[in-house]
Amino acid sequence: MSNQQIKITLPDGSVREYEKGVSGLQIALSISEGLARNVLAAKVNGKVWDATRPINQDSSVQLLTWNDNEGKNTFWHSSAHLMAEALEALYPGVKLGIGPPIENGFYYDVDFGDKSLDGSELEKIEAKMLELARQKNEYIRKDISKKDAVAYFSEKGDEYKLDLLEGLEDGSITFYEQGNFVDLCRGPHIPNTGFIKAAKLLNIAGAYWRGDEKNKMLTRIYGITFPKAKELQEYLHMLEEAKKRDHRKLGRELELFTFSEKVGMGLPLWLPKGTLLRERLVNFMKRAQDKSGYQQVVTPHIGHKALYETSGHYEKYGKDSFQPIATPNEGEEFLLKPMNCPHHCEIYKHKPRSYKDLPIRYAEFGTVYRYEQSGELHGLTRVRGFTQDDAHIFCRPDQVKEEFIKVIDLVLYVFQALGFEDFYSPGFFERP
Repeated sequence: MSNQQIKITLPDGSVREYEKGVSGLQIALSISEGLARNVLAAKVNGKVWDATRPINQDSSVQLLTWNDNEGKNTFWHSSAHLMAEALEALYPGVKLGIGPPIENGFYYDVDFGDKSLDGSELEKIEAKMLELARQKNEYIRKDISKKDAVAYFSEKGDEYKLDLLEGLEDGSITFYEQGNFVDLCRGPHIPNTGFIKAAKLLNIAGAYWRGDEKNKMLTRIYGITFPKAKELQEYLHMLEEAKKRDHRKLGRELELFTFSEKVGMGLPLWLPKGTLLRERLVNFMKRAQDKSGYQQVVTPHIGHKALYETSGHYEKYGKDSFQPIATPNEGEEFLLKPMNCPHHCEIYKHKPRSYKDLPIRYAEFGTVYRYEQSGELHGLTRVRGFTQDDAHIFCRPDQVKEEFIKVIDLVLYVFQALGFEDFYSPGFFERP
């Protein structure tokens, strides 16, 4: 093999030789034209790359399509850039924050200045996105120095990109360009905009820059795209069906729970029917825990700030907790309980223990409080106060494996008893 040849190992174990600098797209073309038409990105030695990026050394390569999650993520990341290009064309002077892919689609945080984006304008943005997509502009990756990157966004007047650049090291910065749009981005991206055939902008929300309430509130636009119009229609149909089963809608119609602004956002109020349902579930869970050797405990809704400092929770999660409650006369500070862990540890240590006492399993349906941002609150799935089925096991090292298996068995029993069948966590629920 000459110095200009490299070996490419494919997922099936086969090895092919190519000229140095070959791209994932070229590898796909050497296999079949049909594959090349569907390749969105390439996984090179475990890292996702642009399908057009040159490969200069022996590598393991997986060609990613729409059928791969990493292919979808690349598709949606590129779609966020396409939406940003459409926004700059329609609203000159907008400033851009970040635009990542998410589980289903993507979003971009945008500063429209004094303008307030109306939901009725989303169709106009969708149309512009598809107009730009039909131009089949390539996504071009460019390495750029930090100095030049700062100069570019300084001239553009985009303080959000300049803020992001502050945390990047020179030599690690890349721009991506498609059509008339340039963005600070590490990538990867699909070969060109022509792969995007259908687009739907789903929602507008507010989001503080970098998630900090001290910063400006930006407009977050959520969207999703597909390589076929039919797939978009199927997705929108699924969303409509899901709305019929939305727990917030059912909770209201079945009179299970409600919220009150006077009580506080994200703090659910359980109505009589919901309380009855909840108590039945708690009682079922307690019986299952009792059979598995758990002892029920009860801890207070507040705790001394020093407790969470000692456990390390305050340093890591303090910013997500409610502000400390100061006692007026004694100079102490308490927190609304953000977690049960240190409380259970204090119960365990209330008296000397022998290794013969282990394992000890404590369980509690403890109500905890987290200061979620108002824009992130969502029914019962994202709240500021919730009761969790929490447990802590104190055991010897030689008991860890057996205890772990028992925990999984308990989880599976509960899932099966409640009729949950469609759940999956790779390798997690496989018995050794």
